[in-house]
Amino acid sequence: MSFPMRYPWIHVASDQQQEWLLKRNCSLAPRQLAVIFGGLALVSLSIATVFAVRGAWLVLPFACIEVLALGVAFVVYARHAADYERIVLCRDCLLVETCRGDRLRREQCAPAWTRVEYSGSRRELIGLVAAGRRIDVGRFVPESERRDLASQLRAQLQGIRS
Repeated sequence: MSFPMRYPWIHVASDQQQEWLLKRNCSLAPRQLAVIFGGLALVSLSIATVFAVRGAWLVLPFACIEVLALGVAFVVYARHAADYERIVLCRDCLLVETCRGDRLRREQCAPAWTRVEYSGSRRELIGLVAAGRRIDVGRFVPESERRDLASQLRAQLQGIRS
């Protein structure tokens, strides 16, 4: 069973496996943000330098603090711009790979013993539960579309059991 790609995740189906790639929705790539950051820093420091030359030297330290705060925000954004969750379902293995910042976590379980827990309540993530362990997925999928992802996962897991 193949599902059309109507949502912000990628679903790839083949005879051997099903794969879902759930990515963070980023409007700017880190390179684009760096260009914008550089432009903002240049404008801010240029204006502060003009004021410093004219005698208002106190403007320059505050402009430097502003640029530093922008730089910290840029680093935080850039670290998480490539975050993702990847779910791979094969006949004998369910692999969930989560990348957040510089941490990569992989968890495996048997699909025959895995169930999907999702009631649709606000801010709830989709739970893949097997052998007393719960793996939360769907963090990068809008709340309004998590139900569809949970349905896809349930249908594919049911197909594995049959």
